[in-house]
Amino acid sequence: MNRRLKGIVVSNKMTKTVVVRVDSLKKHHKYKKYFKVSKRYKAHAEVPYEVGDIVVIQETRPLSKEKRWKVAERLGSNKKLEHTEEMEDAVDVSADSGKDGADS
Repeated sequence: MNRRLKGIVVSNKMTKTVVVRVDSLKKHHKYKKYFKVSKRYKAHAEVPYEVGDIVVIQETRPLSKEKRWKVAERLGSNKKLEHTEEMEDAVDVSADSGKDGADS
């Protein structure tokens, strides 16, 4: 139980839990082409982490129904991820205001 994976925090809305997205490359068995696969893990975090932080998670004993990982260390932050999420929120807000104007 010493597996360690590197990923990006994509959600920190739960208490002492973060959701970490781990990306990897897989090779298609027939076409021999590589494609990106991502998986989300719920990990225990004693200290708060921000969305976009690059972290290392380590496998541990089951802590709850879905948590089998804990955050081992923080490697840095991914400002690009934070910026794209802010832009998506801004687009959602402007799209909502456009709908209200069309109903009038």
